[in-house]
Amino acid sequence: MDLVRTGAVGVIPALFTGLCDDAAVFPPGLSPLPDAVAAHDEYSAAWYTDLVGPLVVAAPALDELAGVLGARETPLPLAVTLPGGPAQLPGVLAAVPRLPVDLQALEIAVPDGMGPDEVLRAVSAATAPVYVEIPRDDRREPLLRALAGTGHRAKFRTGGVRAELYPDEAELAAAIRAAVAAGVPFKATAGLHHALRNTDPDTGFEQHGFLNLLLAAADPDRAEALLTERDGPAVAALVRDLPAGVRARFTSFGTCSITDPLTELAELGLLPRGEA
Repeated sequence: MDLVRTGAVGVIPALFTGLCDDAAVFPPGLSPLPDAVAAHDEYSAAWYTDLVGPLVVAAPALDELAGVLGARETPLPLAVTLPGGPAQLPGVLAAVPRLPVDLQALEIAVPDGMGPDEVLRAVSAATAPVYVEIPRDDRREPLLRALAGTGHRAKFRTGGVRAELYPDEAELAAAIRAAVAAGVPFKATAGLHHALRNTDPDTGFEQHGFLNLLLAAADPDRAEALLTERDGPAVAALVRDLPAGVRARFTSFGTCSITDPLTELAELGLLPRGEA
């Protein structure tokens, strides 16, 4: 793996640069916004800073964020989710220029009944990279095909607070194959609490691993089998052979904890061990 940064105790591989979007304010973390901003600032000074993407907040939280940031001098790297769909876009575009932030992404949900052409028209005013949250219905493949060549990206939900919010390996593999076939980069969010496929001991939910998704993006023909792999050394060995270019397909995932993926990657021998 190509190395891009030497820190106090080690190096961050290019394969993992910006892999972890900081979704601390979302379930199950639910960090208060002031705490999340303070923690994100600490990550920016840590040896593993290159692992961390922007802080992710929902559009309704922008008013609170303004009070938290105050007259901050250093722009906060930010991604904004629009759970209400493109109807929230004008308000976000009006609010962001008044904030000391570096807007790096807009993650826009697709309302029921909105088709691909309407989605593209609705997000055309965006002033930052757009991730369109792909519905889990028959609009998935047409919408991915419509996104091809637009510069927009896809967002897949991979879990949540209820079992039915977790797509099984067949559904997720099909979504990954469709995105790769269309040449549309994607990110993932929700339910990716560990590096490897696992069964949550408290809920019994089958949870996808973020390294499994990385492997599936690299080899979509084997995506279903790769999404089910639970053997840590086997997964780590495959990941070590991946080119950094696979991240052009799988751009990042949202996590409510930065230290958890950092620790698990170190335990698998994929990152140096150090003080988080």
